[in-house]
Amino acid sequence: MSSTPYELTGRVAVVTGGGTGIGACIALLLAEAGADLVLAGRRVEPLEKTAGKIRDQTGRRCLVVPTDVRDAAQAQRLIDRAFQEFGRIDILINNAGKGSHAPLRTMPPATWNKDVALNLSAAFYCAQAAYPHLKASGRGAIVNISSLAGVHGTMGVSAYSAAKAGLQQFTRVAAAEWGPHGVRVNCVAPGMIATELAQQGWAKTGFDAMGACQSFPLRRPGRPEEVAHAVVFLASDTASYITGETLTVGGGPQLKGMIDVG
Repeated sequence: MSSTPYELTGRVAVVTGGGTGIGACIALLLAEAGADLVLAGRRVEPLEKTAGKIRDQTGRRCLVVPTDVRDAAQAQRLIDRAFQEFGRIDILINNAGKGSHAPLRTMPPATWNKDVALNLSAAFYCAQAAYPHLKASGRGAIVNISSLAGVHGTMGVSAYSAAKAGLQQFTRVAAAEWGPHGVRVNCVAPGMIATELAQQGWAKTGFDAMGACQSFPLRRPGRPEEVAHAVVFLASDTASYITGETLTVGGGPQLKGMIDVG
């Protein structure tokens, strides 16, 4: 019996960036809901570690496919390998992403192109490759992982912000084009999430995460599993009439007021 409120038994999910952080958490929750997994990423060690955890904790099958999803040919090979192994693909989670820090006035074009390739183009490559299988599933679902940087923009990570905003519009267009063929496409936009890597970065730079969160209504960073639940919800039949949407998981709206409402 699934330990989550979702039922995905018999389905196969591909998760890019599935070795660490939010991606690993999403993969584990999908497996707990009954799905078999295909994990993709550039580094094989964290992929194997997460795959082992999934097998041990859930008993689900989990295939590791080292992939650089910025390369359209490698993205196609990932999808082909997943289909060869399992004979179907029902869910695609485009989670791979990372931003480079640089002011616009000095950002090298190569840095811009690298961020756009990883955070936007890679999702297109994987989605296009997976589409025939998702269509054949009859209940195919794509969930793209954006960011609040794509909703509001963040200075110093302009390429990342622009790419994530583009990912949200890609989500809407893909949902409109592919919905008539039984494929839903949605997006989750996390805010400040306390992944292990993020916490290491905060400690290294002396960033006061809790202080920064005092402008959030919920007054704290998010947890990876809080993002994962939103993703798995959108991938499941519980969200069967939802497509083309971006769900923010960011601790609430950061609004300024004119009177004391405390």
